[in-house]
Amino acid sequence: MATQTNAPATGLREAKKQETRQLISDHATRLFIAQGFEQTTIAEIAAAARVAKKTVTNYFARKEELALDHQEQFAASLAHAVAARQQGESALAALRRAFSDAVAAQDPVAGFSGQEFARMIADSPTLSACLRGLHDQREHQLAQALAEATGAQPDDITVRTAAGLLGALHRVLFHRIQELTLAGHPNDRIAQAIATEARQAFDLVEPALSDYATA
Repeated sequence: MATQTNAPATGLREAKKQETRQLISDHATRLFIAQGFEQTTIAEIAAAARVAKKTVTNYFARKEELALDHQEQFAASLAHAVAARQQGESALAALRRAFSDAVAAQDPVAGFSGQEFARMIADSPTLSACLRGLHDQREHQLAQALAEATGAQPDDITVRTAAGLLGALHRVLFHRIQELTLAGHPNDRIAQAIATEARQAFDLVEPALSDYATA
């Protein structure tokens, strides 16, 4: 009986936590866009969200997390695509398919962030450095996934090279989406352009990695 009684209460608490987290994140993003990341303080964010400053830091350990709040999803995205590849599908084919799906969905993790958000990052040395670090983390996690897929060690030169090539490919495509976004192109037009450019980019590495890490 106790379990049945506590379950709804637990669900409500979790929902409230997610609601509060999203509220803080939304107010933070609005302030970052309006006055700049470096210029915005945690106290200002707390005041805007009508919560205590301590509440903000409880939900977000670092200020960067308030602006880039899908860091774990981003860092794991390539590794996840490799781990979820279909029978007979290579790592490259799985990543190509996943990127195509992300472009079709105009996924923010792929780079479809909107012009104001892209400008916020581009104008902030802190956020730009954080984003570079996230690309590095994504490549590292991809290397781990490729090592597991091939039975090799994570420091194997083939694994590192494959992860480096595939990581760089996705980094270039991400920055291309951001570049087109900052130039003022709408997402639909960017998606059309990047779909064509992505095919060219993936075709370049196809001869080297077409059969690598096939499930």
